[in-house]
Amino acid sequence: MDSTRKRRTTTLVLGLALVAGLAQAQEVIDERLTTDHLDLRLERLAAGLEHPWAVARLPDGDFLISERAGRLARVEESGTITHLNGLPEVSTHGQGGLLDLVLHPRYGDSQDGEHDWVYFTWSQPGPGGTATTLSRARLEGEALVDVEQLFVQDRFSDPGRHYGSRLAWLPDGTLLMSIGDRGREPPRAQDKGDHAGSVLRLTATGEPAADNPFVDEPDAHDEIYTIGNRNIQGMTVRANGEAWASEHGPRTGDELNRLEGGVNYGWPEVTLGRDYATNQPIGADSLPGMRDPVHVFEGRFAPSGLAEVESEAFAPWRGDLLAGGLRSETLLRLRLDGHDVVEREVILDGHIGRIRDVHQGSDGALYLLSDESDGGLYRLTPAD
Repeated sequence: MDSTRKRRTTTLVLGLALVAGLAQAQEVIDERLTTDHLDLRLERLAAGLEHPWAVARLPDGDFLISERAGRLARVEESGTITHLNGLPEVSTHGQGGLLDLVLHPRYGDSQDGEHDWVYFTWSQPGPGGTATTLSRARLEGEALVDVEQLFVQDRFSDPGRHYGSRLAWLPDGTLLMSIGDRGREPPRAQDKGDHAGSVLRLTATGEPAADNPFVDEPDAHDEIYTIGNRNIQGMTVRANGEAWASEHGPRTGDELNRLEGGVNYGWPEVTLGRDYATNQPIGADSLPGMRDPVHVFEGRFAPSGLAEVESEAFAPWRGDLLAGGLRSETLLRLRLDGHDVVEREVILDGHIGRIRDVHQGSDGALYLLSDESDGGLYRLTPAD
C-alpha cells in the first residue's frame, strides 16, 4: 500500500470516534433513514450556497466549497460561511463557473506547507468562448495566494456547457481531469487532437504524465488518458487504485465506467442515449474497439458526484460506490463484484434536491452538496 493510501486509511479508521463527536448540525433533515444495511442520520450543516459544485475538508475541520457563481466558500462546522478572495475571472455563462476542487494528496503533512495546494477547475473566458482550466493556489487567511494556472484546454469554444469537470488523484501522484465534449460538436470526443470529450492525466504541476497512452502519436495531445467521454461529472479513485467515473448521456444513457488509459468509451458513436429533439437512438449499442459501460443508470438519472465508501463507520458499505443524481435527485449505492454492479439501492430520493457532489470525509462521515440557488452542505452518518 502506498504511503498516501496508508494515511488515508488510518484517518478514516480514526474517523470512527470522530463521527460520533461532531458538533450538532444546524438542521436535522431525517433522524433515522432506514436502508438495507444501515440506519442513517441526515443533517444540513450549511445553507445559502449558490449552486455549490464540490466540497473538500481541510485538516482543521473546515470545508472548502466551490460555487458555480465563481465563489469559493470556507464553511465552519457551525455553518458560518466566509467567501475567499483571489480567484481568477471565472465565466459563469450557462453551465460554466468555478467547478471542481481537490486538495493535494499530501496537504498538511509537513510544517513548511510544501504540499498545501488547493487545485480547482473553472471555465475561463477567452477568444471564441470559454475553456476548462486547471489552477492551484494556497490558502492564506481569507484569500487564495500564489495562484498558478496549470492547464487550459486547447480550444476556447461555445456554447457554455459540458465542461466536465472532475479531478481525482491516482496513487502514483498524477491527477485525472475530465473535460466534456462542450455540447455542440460531439465528434470532438473521438479526436485525440482535441481535449474535449476526454480524461486527462497530469502531473502535480500540470504537465502531461510521461507514460500517458498517446504520447508517441504525433496527432494526439500528450495529456489525453481516455477519449469518447461525453461529460464526466463524477469521478473517484478506489482504495485499490482503480479510477471510476459517472458520465451524462443524452436524454438517458447515463453511464458508470472504469477508466483505463488508452480506452475509447464510445461517445458519440456508441451510446444508449437518445436525441433531445426526436427521442430517437443516436448511436450503436456497442462497437469493436470501444468500451461498453459497466452500468447504465435507469431513466434520466443525470449523474454528478461519485465516491467510494472507505469509512469503518459505514462498514456494511465499505467498497461500495455512492453516485449522486441531479435530475433524479437521488443518491444511489452500487455494490461491485470485480467490475460488475451486483447490487443497487436508492439511499436518498428527493431528500435534499439535486445532488451535485458526494464526498467521503477524512473524519469518516459522508458529505453531499445540493445544486440549487440556495444550495446546502449535508452530512450522512450512521444513526445512533
